[in-house]
Amino acid sequence: MAGSGSSSGSNSPCASCKLLRRRCTQECMFAPYFPPEDPHKFAIVHKVFGASNVSKMLQELPAQQRADAVSSLVYEANARMRDPVYGCVGAISYLQQQVSQLQMQLALAKAEILCVQMQHDGPATASPPSASLQLQRRQQQQMDGEAYGSLLMHNTLMNTFNSSAAHHQQQMLGSLGSAGNGAMMLQEACLKKESLWA
Repeated sequence: MAGSGSSSGSNSPCASCKLLRRRCTQECMFAPYFPPEDPHKFAIVHKVFGASNVSKMLQELPAQQRADAVSSLVYEANARMRDPVYGCVGAISYLQQQVSQLQMQLALAKAEILCVQMQHDGPATASPPSASLQLQRRQQQQMDGEAYGSLLMHNTLMNTFNSSAAHHQQQMLGSLGSAGNGAMMLQEACLKKESLWA
């Protein structure tokens, strides 16, 4: 690291020293992580966090962890520039919402497959379904119901945890509410059909 700072000082100042208009010495804290050929990297970190704060953070860390810390600061600074209110939290919340939507879509698809299988198996057999088949279907429906309940509980906890991103969560609740109603309607339809066959 000392060699990097020395070469930076002898040839051209690092991006931080160039932006702050100061002499880049051999002991420069920023030289190994903010090369002169990438001035935007330090400029955005300085704009969001401030050079003195970044220097204090790096001094408190072991040398082997400073490069990762700089990468995290650059990522957070870019996220703050895109979304000044939520930053990385907004991106994480958006990804969590996508996961919840995909889980709900998967549960709905499984319920639809179950209904199609029950429709296909019903007319094909003249005799009523056996007791073991009825038990399997009831167990499957119970598992689907538990899956819906756990998904709704998961989304409720996520909404509580992400209270800082309320406007994102309101959109999610609307879509989940309609999906949950559709899931309940599918389950009720399946139960009615099974009662006709029993």
